[in-house]
Amino acid sequence: MTEIRAEAMPDDPSEHYRIKPPLTNPRRYYLMKLRELVQYAKATFIDPLTKTGRISLADYGCGTKPYVSLFPAEQVKYIGIDLAWNPHADVYIGSDSRIDMADNQVDVVLSTQVLEHVEDPEGYLREACRILKPGGLLLLTTHGYWMYHPDPTDYWRWTSAGLQKIVARNGFEIVAFRGIIGRSAMGLQLFQDGFLFKIPRWLWPPFALVMQASISLFDRTTSQETKDKDACTYLVVGRKR
Repeated sequence: MTEIRAEAMPDDPSEHYRIKPPLTNPRRYYLMKLRELVQYAKATFIDPLTKTGRISLADYGCGTKPYVSLFPAEQVKYIGIDLAWNPHADVYIGSDSRIDMADNQVDVVLSTQVLEHVEDPEGYLREACRILKPGGLLLLTTHGYWMYHPDPTDYWRWTSAGLQKIVARNGFEIVAFRGIIGRSAMGLQLFQDGFLFKIPRWLWPPFALVMQASISLFDRTTSQETKDKDACTYLVVGRKR
């Protein structure tokens, strides 16, 4: 199982960078939409759970815990899960890809942009299911379209149907599915990424500024219904059976 965090370019995994990306960041629009997707999942599925008391949330493949500030400590016990070399992790993943945690321990598993990087995605999902309490929720985001970005590996991309299928067959009932950044906007993102390394580094900021504005504009031409079928990144919410 491998940890990720190569979504930003240049790479900076800090919380601030992901929550408030700079105007000239070549990933600005994507990072903003990804943050909105996490906020949507929080407001729709996590916040209602906290009304009856403090819940436990496991950030599975936590990296630097970029979204921890979105979850108030008095409402959510936030547990980072990652490989042993990660100083931000509270619980470790062993060499056998098993989480060092007993069954049925947490209310929510949050997984953001990790699944495409793990060697065994079905094993990853089974572990998420194992540590969840009965009826617990998996909130997972991963890529439909994206450039190759190993950190240190990059194995998978999913269609909307394929992602729902693999989650459903590993112990979950699909309760929600949502996509961000449609085909035309993602085409511009890939064009930017393909061209960026061909120009001098000092031209990156103005070029990225223009491209990110264009990506934002083109994304408005695609309906949410279309993005839910064909998109850059998907959120799937599954409930443990």
